[in-house]
Amino acid sequence: MKNKYITIILFLFSITVFAQEQNQNIEAPKSKIFGSFESNGQWYLNDKKRDLQHDSIPLRSNNYLNVNYNYGKLTTGVQVESYTSQALLNYNPKYKNTNLGIYFANYKSKKMEATIGHFYEQFGSGLLLRSYEDRSLGINNAIRGGKISFTPNDNISFTALYGRHRTGFEVAKGDIFGFDSNFNLSSLLKKNKLELTFGLSYVGRYEKSYFEVPNFSELTNAFAGRASLVKNNFYINGEYNFKSKDAVLIAASNKISNDFIKPGSAVLLNFGYSKKGLGLDATLRRLENMTFLSEREPQFSGIGKTSLFYNDMLMNFLPSLTKQNHSTLSNIYVYQAQAGVNIDPNSGIGKAGEMGGQVDFYYDFKKGTTLGGKYGTKMSINFSNWYNLGGKYTFLNQNGDYAPNYSTDFFSTKEKYYSDYNIELSKKFSQKLSGSISYINQYYNNRLITTAADIVVKTNIVTAESTLKFSKVKSFTFGLEHMWADADRRNWMSSTIEYNHNANWSMYITDMYNYGYNPNEQQISGGIDPFRINFYNFGGSYKKGKSRIALNYGRQRGGLVCAGGVCRYVPQSTGVSLSLSTAF
Repeated sequence: MKNKYITIILFLFSITVFAQEQNQNIEAPKSKIFGSFESNGQWYLNDKKRDLQHDSIPLRSNNYLNVNYNYGKLTTGVQVESYTSQALLNYNPKYKNTNLGIYFANYKSKKMEATIGHFYEQFGSGLLLRSYEDRSLGINNAIRGGKISFTPNDNISFTALYGRHRTGFEVAKGDIFGFDSNFNLSSLLKKNKLELTFGLSYVGRYEKSYFEVPNFSELTNAFAGRASLVKNNFYINGEYNFKSKDAVLIAASNKISNDFIKPGSAVLLNFGYSKKGLGLDATLRRLENMTFLSEREPQFSGIGKTSLFYNDMLMNFLPSLTKQNHSTLSNIYVYQAQAGVNIDPNSGIGKAGEMGGQVDFYYDFKKGTTLGGKYGTKMSINFSNWYNLGGKYTFLNQNGDYAPNYSTDFFSTKEKYYSDYNIELSKKFSQKLSGSISYINQYYNNRLITTAADIVVKTNIVTAESTLKFSKVKSFTFGLEHMWADADRRNWMSSTIEYNHNANWSMYITDMYNYGYNPNEQQISGGIDPFRINFYNFGGSYKKGKSRIALNYGRQRGGLVCAGGVCRYVPQSTGVSLSLSTAF
């Protein structure tokens, strides 16, 4: 199949070249080559104080070369990837050696666009389908197949697609079918004082079952409807998604059962009000059995790890809807969306999804007021709460055999997963000096979120940061943070110093320190790192035009690294890292 797509791309490219040669007297559209290169490498070192030995392959790197050719309405492209001598630690083990990762040919006119090969797509908010690339998280679930979009006018668009998810340098076994439509009803109805849009989506996943007589359809159908209304400063949008009955993936075993068949659903509501100096935004979501994969069962890759561990073969996009804090300490206990089913008689955990939401409030105190002062003051408040779905969860049947089942109540909740309450004030004191201070309160139920250690952690975090500008480009930033925690590793402190010399050069140094623990108490981390050590990092970067190089040395605390509400686990390590990126 791969050779077939490469042949098609080369054939289209040859037609383009031939057309250029045959129409030399006709003004031809301009052609161009563009792309990018990115390299992220790390040299893992010994660290006696952490009892760390360097990895068996101490020097690792992830490298991406993207090259595209455009001629008029036709664009072709490839992405070559090299993981030498292996990928960075805890990236998908399917990423190895050097190979062709992405290839495509795209034709785009005013009303129509067609792609063959690899492509990315998202329907609505992504609750049913989103394919995308995030190299920092090791995610690339591009679809290899074909996609066509038709836009007859500015108010209507249709998209149809077929393909299979990329997994490593191969594709998954499940077939993906999709259709999406969008309508701008306000323009069609000539309602100029408001903006009203509407959309419908269909996503199908076909995978042949290994059960001789499956009690579910091998084609899983999923449907979504969404609407959005904007009038003056007010907006509201909602989305409902439904997934047909399918074998439930039981998180405790990462297996499906022919006797445990359930539908899935997702409801999303967002509304708010915004004007200069004032903003309110609320997002509510309910997920039930919304684990949706290209293959019903994740692939095992090592002891205790599956493809889900690497965010591999995910059909949909389910980020955690909490504040994406830039504070270092607030990201120690991070929430991950609870979309799947876990009914485990050993731990007594029964859950089938999540319900909750977050609210953001922004307000600017005007200049010249008591709280605003000479330059004004900005305030932001955020709070989020997430709970298990209320209902009945059963573990065993009448004979005492494991027979998981559940029935949920749509509007009720059960145990609390997580909460985050925070407030931040930022102020400019003079033309050169500005600063901010924030307070964060968190509740983290590790047993329910990860089903691991039976620990609930409550934290209080205070952060302060100030920036002093010496000129338009030269600045110095200093930050301090402290966390009080009542369990796990207890208290943390952190500091950051950053110096920007000009638009090209910048340097930084950070440190985290853990103290106040009780060695006789259970820890979430299982004691993977000693206490009373400094998790230091220092480095710098140089940027020139479209190129950037960065060098760093330090200690990586084991845990989750998140981007946009999606997380990847990184192991504890000490070493030197080098990053290089450029575009052309």
